[in-house]
Order: sequence, then C-alpha cells, then structure tokens
Amino acid sequence: MKQQQVITALAALAQESRLEVFRLLVRTGKQGLAAGDIAQQLGIPASSLSFHLGQLHEAGLVSQRREGRSLIYSADYACMNTLMAFLTENCCEGDACEASTAAQEAGGC
Repeated sequence: MKQQQVITALAALAQESRLEVFRLLVRTGKQGLAAGDIAQQLGIPASSLSFHLGQLHEAGLVSQRREGRSLIYSADYACMNTLMAFLTENCCEGDACEASTAAQEAGGC
C-alpha cells in the first residue's frame, strides 16, 4: 500500500459517522448491508450517509454491489488488512508484540 493510499484511508476513518459505518460493516461480514439498513441502524440521515459511504468507497475501505434496486455495502477486508499491515510493518523491530494495558488504562490506545 502506498503512503498516499494510507493517508486517504485514515482520513476517511477520521470522522465519527464514517468510523461507525465502517465498524458496522466489519461486524456485518461479507454479506454487507443495504444503505437504508445502515442509515436505520446508525440513525444517520440518508443524504449524509450517501456522502460518508462515498468517502469510504473512494478510500477503498468499502465495496458496493447492486442487488435489485438496493446498493449493498460491505467492508473491504483486503484493504483493511493491507492498511493494518502497513501500520504495523515495523512493529517491535520484528519481535512479537503484546497489548499495552498501561496505555489502555491511561486512556490511550
């Protein structure tokens, strides 16, 4: 993944509604959800949701397909995994990493 793609993906996720949409789609799995179902579950107006889905799709984080009259959105797991691999590529100088409970307790990651 090129650095500009990473920046675009992270920028797309750096907004509360888009992050909620993406996390919902990750939980939903490969079958995805219709835009109307996403709007209903998250309480996001359709016009706003359309914009947010467009941003996530442009960043490569979600895919869309047509089923009848509905657009079905799903998380692009390959892109998500590539992004995570990029972010952790040089983690811990190649040693196995452990979750930092101290950072979590301090309100960090």
